[in-house]
Amino acid sequence: MSVTADYQRKKREHGGAKAVLLLALLFSFLPVSAQDEPEYRLEVGAAAGLVSYQGDLNGNLLKNLQPMGSLVGRYKLNPRMALALTVSYGQLKSSADGVKTWYPDMEGIATDFKHTLIDAGVRFEYNFWPYGTGREYRGAKPLTPFVALGLGGTFVGGEGKAATVNVPIGVGLRYKVSNRLNLGVEWMMHFSLSDKLDGVQDPYGIRSKGLFKNTDCYSALQVSLTYDLWAKCKICNKE
Repeated sequence: MSVTADYQRKKREHGGAKAVLLLALLFSFLPVSAQDEPEYRLEVGAAAGLVSYQGDLNGNLLKNLQPMGSLVGRYKLNPRMALALTVSYGQLKSSADGVKTWYPDMEGIATDFKHTLIDAGVRFEYNFWPYGTGREYRGAKPLTPFVALGLGGTFVGGEGKAATVNVPIGVGLRYKVSNRLNLGVEWMMHFSLSDKLDGVQDPYGIRSKGLFKNTDCYSALQVSLTYDLWAKCKICNKE
């Protein structure tokens, strides 16, 4: 083999090796470029929906639904977990239409009422899948269901004023509309420690106790829209 042919062969082999190395470097950078957007720690926004009262004077989740609005703040611990703070305003309503319950002492019990409701609480949320666009956290999904459990305060105004503690438990669905915009829908059941949200206490003659023994509660179905704030530094994203 001549010197010229041997030189050409080595040149082709060297060129092929360079091409392979270039492709390897290109693919090695792809995961990095797929995570070049910042993670955001905070969400703020609002929610609107319907709330219904369940207690001595109503046991139907879909009866006497009333409007409810909320302010929402959410701190993201990581793509799967978050702490949410909500402040809500709505109404609790009941009517005698279709009520067939007999009480030991019906005199003085008003089965029709409409009370103002203020709810403030904090809750822990757990996403079934990592939540995000996928460009800020590898494996994140733009759509994920979640569960929530928390602790809150309930303030009811009207004829039967009451202030008590409630335990919200619920489920929801979150969707990443854009890089920083989030759409959510949730259903939360608020179990209170009081039987006075309807202005009536123990009409059956059974003493209320704990979360579930003859105490009032209310459920809320809401749609929320939140915006991401407070970007996490890119160096921190490498942790």
